[in-house]
Amino acid sequence: RMSLEHNLPFLQPVTPNGHMTEDMGEFAVRAIKNFTYDDSHKEEGVDKDLVIWLKHAGKIYRSTNDYLHSYPHCWRTGNPIMYYARDSWFIRSSEYKKSLVDINKTINWQPQEIGSGRFGNWLEDVKDWSLSRDRFWGTPLPIWVNEDDKDDFFCIGSIEELKSGHYEDQGGHLTQMEEITNIDLHRPFVDNVIFLRDGKTYRRTHEVIDVWFDSGSMPFAQMHYPFENKELFEKSFPADFIAEGIDQTRGWFYTLHNIATAIFDKPAFKNIVVNELILDKKGVKMSKKLGNTVDPFKVMEDIGADAVRWYLFVNNPPWKTTLFNQEDMARTVISDFFRSLTNAYAFFTLYANIDGFDGSEKEIPVDKRSEIDRWIISRIHSILKEFTEFMNDYELTKAHRLLQEFVRNELSNWYIRRNRRRFWKGEKDADKISAYQTLRDVMMGVISMMAPTAPFLAETLYLRLRSENDPVSVHLSLMPKADETLIDEDLERRMERAQRIVFLARSLREGSKIRGRQPLKRILIPVLSQSEKEDIIQVAEIIKEEINVKSIDFIDDDTSHVISKKAKPDFRVLGKKHGKQTNIVAGRIKEFGDEEISIIESGEPIIFELGGKSFEITRDDIEIYSEDIVGWSVASEHGVTIALDTEISEELRREGFAREFVNRIQNLRKDNGFEVTDRINIMINASEEGQSSLESMNDYIVGETLTSNIEFVEFKLMKNAKKIEIDDELIHVLMKKDEI
Repeated sequence: RMSLEHNLPFLQPVTPNGHMTEDMGEFAVRAIKNFTYDDSHKEEGVDKDLVIWLKHAGKIYRSTNDYLHSYPHCWRTGNPIMYYARDSWFIRSSEYKKSLVDINKTINWQPQEIGSGRFGNWLEDVKDWSLSRDRFWGTPLPIWVNEDDKDDFFCIGSIEELKSGHYEDQGGHLTQMEEITNIDLHRPFVDNVIFLRDGKTYRRTHEVIDVWFDSGSMPFAQMHYPFENKELFEKSFPADFIAEGIDQTRGWFYTLHNIATAIFDKPAFKNIVVNELILDKKGVKMSKKLGNTVDPFKVMEDIGADAVRWYLFVNNPPWKTTLFNQEDMARTVISDFFRSLTNAYAFFTLYANIDGFDGSEKEIPVDKRSEIDRWIISRIHSILKEFTEFMNDYELTKAHRLLQEFVRNELSNWYIRRNRRRFWKGEKDADKISAYQTLRDVMMGVISMMAPTAPFLAETLYLRLRSENDPVSVHLSLMPKADETLIDEDLERRMERAQRIVFLARSLREGSKIRGRQPLKRILIPVLSQSEKEDIIQVAEIIKEEINVKSIDFIDDDTSHVISKKAKPDFRVLGKKHGKQTNIVAGRIKEFGDEEISIIESGEPIIFELGGKSFEITRDDIEIYSEDIVGWSVASEHGVTIALDTEISEELRREGFAREFVNRIQNLRKDNGFEVTDRINIMINASEEGQSSLESMNDYIVGETLTSNIEFVEFKLMKNAKKIEIDDELIHVLMKKDEI
């Protein structure tokens, strides 16, 4: 660049074959480095002698042998590689640099920082593109140069133009190109094509084109544009989306962008996903030498191609480095997602087959279905809307995680679990049909969204669930669109609040080592507004059933007698906002009382002054936590706080004992191979206290276990009985199928 700017002379004392030129005196024609040839003879390099000569001439600043560095060598011969300055043909990219930069800003890059940073910075300092290469194989550079004047040249842009030239054979005989039927556009044929114009002879320059130019020309070259498919190309260009590795930032991504900008003044692609490397589970780059490579075919054979694809999307964004862990894949994809979905299908078919539900039943309008049906229908359409938005924005990981979490937490662990009784009950009434229709519709929605990434599992489930009028394959159906008339935001908000309260209560049970089947007296919930209280009241029965408490009490005034809240500074956030004053601000936050915390929880900021400077603290700046009071367990998350009464009365203990007993009986039913519809008789031997607890809950036990009769008998009559242990109480049980 300096030579061009200041018109400096260019000296080249080395020949293309790595030897000094003949005018280099005592060093003439010597090899620049030690070379070994195919016939095993060697040439000693001139580099050491040159250093000695420069030392004697006093023209060397410093020469030591204490600096080691890597040097490139030929992979085939092992000889040193020479970086060689030579004449080249260039595309003057610097002339349309502004267009390159401006058009890049219209492209949706994932991640954004590659487009604005690494790629954007490259464009800001764009260099002229060295187009030519000194090779035989490749696309010949279609430039013909006057053999008497190298500054006189032209470019050929089509076969039609090429036909205006002549073909020169080895004897120098010329043939009109238009008379030749088999024209070859590669070397050596085109090397023999010459043009005679105005008494001048033009011959093709010997170079070929950089192969990256071929790649960058792909959008139009694949359609033979502009000679054919003009309308098709203009309709499909720019491409909606491309994806490649991050190493293509200065490769394919750049050449596509450069050529499209230069020719069409448009981007070559509207959206781009940049893929990062996949490393081993320890974060080390895979290589055969280290023995840490993964055989993709073996992995797909073990766990399926669907699981591999889904894992690569849901584990982390494609533009972030992935630590490939097959065990993690089995846990996060197969167990968490695929198994939750296939279990949902198995549950559906189990009861649908019993009831003879085949999908031909009259459709029950959504507004006539139960609240929980309307909720899951609303959720699947909200998920579909959000999923579509994420996919349109190429936020692939967010889209797949959204769907996976919905299936696991909302469909499987909430809707199906809470509706088991509706499927289990005997009569096939409108409520039961509504449950079947709702679950099938939701599963079909999930299948449609997962089909592009997990096509095999999606197709398998679709073919088993499709009705006669559905397309024959999920891959022949259109992606469904969210029906916003079925989205009930109020209902979703209420149910989400219920789920959050249930989640917190379960975590408190675990922390207090209280089993989920053990009923508790009450839960206290502070509310900040009447609307929040009304939301919880509408889902109160769900909350009580889910967390097994008898009542919900609300606190809408001072909660300090039960719930003590504290604020903890989030130094990561505060540090970015307040810099050196972070510790001063953090000290003030630690002094926040209940009133200040309540203000922040309501969404308002706290503003205070320190050292004559004003500071504003929002919910994002702090972490709010609660301290337990004796007899209560307290938890807070995302603005929801609860306190769980952990004292257990004798009456509650007995009910918990009965619930554990029911669970053990249900397991014995499965172990004995009973059908879900089989009724049973039970004989029990227990201590006086255990028998009293079970007798007090007799109606509950027989109703939950499909038991016709419970009989308490002496131990001597309990031959081959099964042992059940509950709270250190040993119970013997005999179970028989009721044949009546």
